[in-house]
Amino acid sequence: MAANMSWGAFGKATELRARILFTLGLLVVYRLGTYIPVPGIDGGALRDFMEQAATGLGGILSMFTGGALGRMGIFALGIMPYISASIIVQLLTAMVPQLEQLKKEGEQGRKKINQYTRYGTVFLATFQAYGLAVSLEAGGLAHDPGWFFRAACVITLVGGTMFLMWLGEQITNRGIGNGISLIIFVGIIAEVPAALAQFLASGRAGSISPAIIIGVLLMIVAVIAFVVFMERSLRKIHIQYPRRQVGMKVYDGGSSHLPIKVNPAGVIPAIFASSLLLLPTTIATFSGNDTGPVMSTVLAYFGPGQPLYLLFFGAMIVFFTYFYTANVAFKTDDVADNLKNQNGFIPGVRPGKRTEEYLDYVVARVLVLGAAYLTAVCLLPEILRSQLSIPFYFGGTSVLIVVSVTMDTIQQVQSHMLAHQYEGLIEKSQLRGKRRGKRGTARR
Repeated sequence: MAANMSWGAFGKATELRARILFTLGLLVVYRLGTYIPVPGIDGGALRDFMEQAATGLGGILSMFTGGALGRMGIFALGIMPYISASIIVQLLTAMVPQLEQLKKEGEQGRKKINQYTRYGTVFLATFQAYGLAVSLEAGGLAHDPGWFFRAACVITLVGGTMFLMWLGEQITNRGIGNGISLIIFVGIIAEVPAALAQFLASGRAGSISPAIIIGVLLMIVAVIAFVVFMERSLRKIHIQYPRRQVGMKVYDGGSSHLPIKVNPAGVIPAIFASSLLLLPTTIATFSGNDTGPVMSTVLAYFGPGQPLYLLFFGAMIVFFTYFYTANVAFKTDDVADNLKNQNGFIPGVRPGKRTEEYLDYVVARVLVLGAAYLTAVCLLPEILRSQLSIPFYFGGTSVLIVVSVTMDTIQQVQSHMLAHQYEGLIEKSQLRGKRRGKRGTARR
């Protein structure tokens, strides 16, 4: 993707440089916020607790929040409440007729849906912040437990999440790339060096053999290459457009392709599945030793790395891949209607209902490969981490996020540079036209 990018063209694109610097500045603000602690937290007890949980749930949650949860910073909830609210609103938009009609109203409808998403973010963040405050009290991590501590914790954490949401919107509008995705991306990347150093230190100490270290590093490179290949894989469906007459002119019919990604749902199925499966473990981790017999049984069978955990994780990834693709990512009825309105058709298939059925047939079979790819990428690191006792969290969901965000950001940078080059060509052509006009006037 970056083959056509050159440093010379990048140096001339002043607007692109300003956007990149603006994005980097706001990401630095985000990283600084992860080090500002929530008031009333016992730092020493929290540090000891997170060191014990670093190889399990603590490592998973700490990586997705950029280490803010491990330090119990003001961004400890991260941007995940906003993402969860966005996904819920998207699913409701696909299933509730009133919201679907609102989506079709253009800019005003989009603003209304964004407002509902913000309300949902506040509700989810408040619920999670209160649960986290109560869990901190139960785990003995608060200096002065009580309602004052709970209120301070909830206000601080909800305010941090809303500030991150605003930060992401500013990056999207005035920076480069998708702001929300970049915040998650930076949070994951920021934890990689420390985790890698800990992994190599375990090798030097002799707890992990050099062969396992080399194998894990090679596996990471292979998984990244595989993810890049699959994310760029498409199934192209030939689309034909008939001849059309405009006034006295007759235009020949054209042809194009309808691209169907192997993985239209992206990383959403993995995030949904992991969030639901981590719920009982999250409750048990922050409630200390107060787990009952039912919760202990659930943790014994559904803890990270357990066979039932892996089985249900894979099944839920497959389910959410089909569900999210059919209801949000690629709605075949909408695609068939758009083709019919544009007088386009698939050769050998009648427009309308037949086209929708054919697209359902193709998408269902393409998703077999897409769901298997997502399941393999998400389960392979989990199996290796539990079998080889790797002392840091390395998951397929984080790899999917990092690769997808990197590819999307590079594409946006390339599009900005191409737009800048086109502007330069237009300015040169206008200058040449003016010079020729002056020469013609002088000859007269």
